[in-house]
Amino acid sequence: MTQEYHVTSLVVHAAPGQVAKVTEDINALAGADIHAVTDEGKFIITLEGATQGAILDNVEAINALSGVLSSSLVYHQVEPIEEKSEETP
Repeated sequence: MTQEYHVTSLVVHAAPGQVAKVTEDINALAGADIHAVTDEGKFIITLEGATQGAILDNVEAINALSGVLSSSLVYHQVEPIEEKSEETP
């Protein structure tokens, strides 16, 4: 079975008064990285995971965070991860 690597980017809008809490909560998610955030509550986030389900779970978790107003999927890429054979050095 071929393993996969998924990477997704999101724009997340949060209530301005909740930026610190939303930052903390997103940083607690496995595979989530915040690349930019504004005082007005706009975030640029990437999610990485082994399955589409793992990515969707994190998107749903972000949408459920207190203070998050909306999120928009910007990009999603899937790459196969080739397993090395025992003969490959």
